[in-house]
Amino acid sequence: MDSGLCGPFPASWFTGRESRPLPPPAYLIALLYGYRKRDAVGMADRDDFLAWVRTSLHEAEVALHNGDAAPRRAIWSRDEPVSVLGAWRNAVGQQELDALFAVLGKTFSNCTSYALELQAYDVVGDMAYTAGLEHTTAAIDGQPRSYTLRATQVYRREGGQWKVAHRHGDTVTE
Repeated sequence: MDSGLCGPFPASWFTGRESRPLPPPAYLIALLYGYRKRDAVGMADRDDFLAWVRTSLHEAEVALHNGDAAPRRAIWSRDEPVSVLGAWRNAVGQQELDALFAVLGKTFSNCTSYALELQAYDVVGDMAYTAGLEHTTAAIDGQPRSYTLRATQVYRREGGQWKVAHRHGDTVTE
């Protein structure tokens, strides 16, 4: 017996040509991203993730900006897919990622300041994301420079540890 529903949507939304009202955007987003009510476990996941961002991720970024790419590579996934849409260079896949981090390690030095101004983050199961502004003062090819990047990253929990799977960064010009 047909209940008239296709998942959470009325079946009529998928049949016929007449105009149908769309569900509220927040409802669609919640469905697409697997929203669940926050409970004690969900809050603990978010707290643990945020602690990891403020320690391991932060330390890896400072090391990279001091010329050591190894800590950054260590927090990145070894599983496919991985990708970077970078402010200076893109990479897709493990080989390109290794090459990108090697170049960045040779490019940066003398980091005097790195701060992630977190705008938003969330954890849903074994996936998480951050979106924020990265304020950095370091030498680039030996020349001191200060800049801000808008950065969004996607993370996967692998073997109980957070790993970066995707990064998108672009330069803030304002």
